[in-house]
Amino acid sequence: MTSVEISYNYGMSPDEAVMRSIDNIREVYGIRRLNFNENLRSVAVEYDATRLNPSIVASLLRRSGLDLK
Repeated sequence: MTSVEISYNYGMSPDEAVMRSIDNIREVYGIRRLNFNENLRSVAVEYDATRLNPSIVASLLRRSGLDLK
């Protein structure tokens, strides 16, 4: 296992529905941790690089409704 952490910036703050959807991302095999920084409008995602890559992680966040920049 190779742990990697990547940060993404987002535009609009996520509402309750988006946060519920993002909570489901934690169930994806290979996602280890999600940390939001509301002041910087960013989310840091720690994942297993042997199973996922940055484009897959970004896709998961976008599908949840997060406004990635």
